[in-house]
Amino acid sequence: MIKGLYEAHLPVSDLKQSVLFYKELGLELDHIVDDKIAFLWIEKDKSWLGLWETDNVKLEYHPSIRHVAFQVTLDDLKNSVAWLRDRGVKPREAFGFEPMEPFVMPHQQYAHAKIHFNDPDGNSLEFICKLKNPKEIATRMYLSEWEQLNKDDF
Repeated sequence: MIKGLYEAHLPVSDLKQSVLFYKELGLELDHIVDDKIAFLWIEKDKSWLGLWETDNVKLEYHPSIRHVAFQVTLDDLKNSVAWLRDRGVKPREAFGFEPMEPFVMPHQQYAHAKIHFNDPDGNSLEFICKLKNPKEIATRMYLSEWEQLNKDDF
C-alpha cells in the first residue's frame, strides 16, 4: 500500500526567504499558492516539502511537528558540514555531538549517519543516510570513528 513519503510541511514566517533557503539546499520550487504556501520538490515528481507562511511559527520545537530529514548519499554527507557552511548555514549540536562532522546512531543491523541544522525559522532539518552495521555496534560516534571501526566493510 504505502510506497514512500510524498510530502512534509513546515511553518515559516517569511515565505520568500524560506523558498530561497530551500532552493539553496537544492530543492526545486514547483508552485506557490496565494503567496502563502510554497511546494518545493525534494525529489522531482516523487516527494516535496510544503512551506506555510504563518504568524504562528514560533511553536515550541518538537521533532514530531517541526522536523524534516533529507536522505543524502554517504559521500554527500561526508562533505555536508563544509557544504552547509558554504551556503551560510550553521550545522548544530544534536544528541550530544558537536557539528564538526556527521555522527552515527546505530540500531542493530543498520545505522544512520547524520548532521543536523535549522532553517531560518528554527525548524529542525537533517541530512541522513542509512549504513550497514555488520558488527552490530551499539555505540553512537562520529562518522570518522565509525569508518575506522568498519574499514573492512566499506
